[in-house]
Amino acid sequence: AAEVAAAPPATSGTEKTGPNFKPLREINQIMQTLPHRYPFLLVDRVVEWEKEKYAVGYKCVTINDNFFTGHFPDRPIMPGVLQIEAMAQLGGIVMLDPEDTAAKGLFFFGGIESCRFRRPVVPGDVLMMRAEVTKYNKRFGIVKMSAKGYVGEELAVDAELTLAMGKQ
Repeated sequence: AAEVAAAPPATSGTEKTGPNFKPLREINQIMQTLPHRYPFLLVDRVVEWEKEKYAVGYKCVTINDNFFTGHFPDRPIMPGVLQIEAMAQLGGIVMLDPEDTAAKGLFFFGGIESCRFRRPVVPGDVLMMRAEVTKYNKRFGIVKMSAKGYVGEELAVDAELTLAMGKQ
């Protein structure tokens, strides 16, 4: 009798999902816009962007991130202040034109309001963030933004951020 080869197992398609969006800006392009560097660069990719309006980007959180050794050794959680910093960096990307190299990094974190941490962000999570301009006073260079960070469909963190744009 002839043996019939077993059919390969059907794939679920799961291996084709995840944070594999085609980026508008990958890490090298982000570093051309932001002054931050390891270990403080907290935006891995930008997948949507409209200058002075909004951006969507993400941070892949891994156990190799240097803050996990102390926060907390037995239950690693991404510090909330770094979640806020990641969203502020994305806010800077919203405001800065990647073609304008003279303006590189000319923004400062000016304030946080109405901040809420809604779930822990842990190794293996992808913190998908959206920063959206709600008010921009060009005369004084003050920008108010609504920022949200999600893990999957769950809201993990949200805040109103203030950025101060620097002068050239």
